[in-house]
Amino acid sequence: MTPKISRFLAEQQPATPCLVVDLDVVESNYRALHDALPAGKIYYAIKANPAPSILKRLVALGSSFDAASLEEIRMCLKAGATPDRISYGNTLKKVGAIREARDMGIDLFVLDSMEELEKIAENAPGARVFCRLAVENEGADWPLSRKFGTTIAHARDLMIRARDLGLHPYGLSFHVGSQQTGIAAYQHAIATAARLYHELRAEGLDLQMINLGGGFPTHYREDIPSVQEFGAAIQAALREYFPDGQPEVLLEPGRYMVGQAGVVSSEVILVSRRGGAETDPRWVYLDIGRFGGLAETEGEAIRYTFRTSRDDTDNSRSPCVVAGPSCDGVDILYEKNRIPLPNSLKSGDRIEILATGAYVSTYCSVGFNGFPPLTEHYI
Repeated sequence: MTPKISRFLAEQQPATPCLVVDLDVVESNYRALHDALPAGKIYYAIKANPAPSILKRLVALGSSFDAASLEEIRMCLKAGATPDRISYGNTLKKVGAIREARDMGIDLFVLDSMEELEKIAENAPGARVFCRLAVENEGADWPLSRKFGTTIAHARDLMIRARDLGLHPYGLSFHVGSQQTGIAAYQHAIATAARLYHELRAEGLDLQMINLGGGFPTHYREDIPSVQEFGAAIQAALREYFPDGQPEVLLEPGRYMVGQAGVVSSEVILVSRRGGAETDPRWVYLDIGRFGGLAETEGEAIRYTFRTSRDDTDNSRSPCVVAGPSCDGVDILYEKNRIPLPNSLKSGDRIEILATGAYVSTYCSVGFNGFPPLTEHYI
């Protein structure tokens, strides 16, 4: 938690649950990634957090944007981004959405199937397209290859067909999985993409770009490699697999860019030993849960760090089950991996959940059980 956020919480004492984001951290992360991979063009993954203040700050820094929907495209344009700095990066697009995006000036579309290719050719003639490859997601806390991407053989057919349909087969992409902590994942994926890239170029296709996707991690509990380490490994792989000159390189950071910038401030609703015995585990119920924005605790995949108002006065800890406020039985954040919390914790205490700037506000339901969405503060 930055001093700026700490001061805001102490002075403003906002109602909980709320998300507070330090925009200076977003800018610092952008600059660090740019310095680590200076040849890469940053396309911020809006889905991580589409707050207008974040988009405007990134527009001013020169960022481009990876949009998953028409609404995200509109958000970027409203924030001041030009259409040439926006990629329609969802492999699943309605026909009308493709047509409208093209009318807005969007010229870069992703695909991973023949039907999607044909939809783009019909509704965005002449557009640049890139094909998403399915690659290994080992090392990622939030894998993505099960739903997205295609095989090398099919990608080859798609790119050739794109040329035949009058599109510009512009490049290839992959995603190594969200919260990817293995540097080698990028190296292996670059090697895979490079083989197909060179093959298609040899067949006369004017490929120009490799999109490395996102996956760059943010710090939760465990140590992670630095962005400088990722950058050095990626640059080495690009030099190795593109010895005659590197293609245009796109990056789609989301979690990395905004995760560490945000803190959720919440309140303890209840502390309970449900069986009544002192040997029973404590259950700590917060005023935010999986339906209030902490959806990535599903399967306890993303493990947040908790700070409480009693940390400075109570050194005694015991592992607790942490759950949300709703009447849904699956609204449990951590049960297998229990959270050590002060033994004196009680209802009314504040708990800050760190590194929650990404994939929290966008996952928040609207009115489930009558609970309003968490409020957001961008400072």
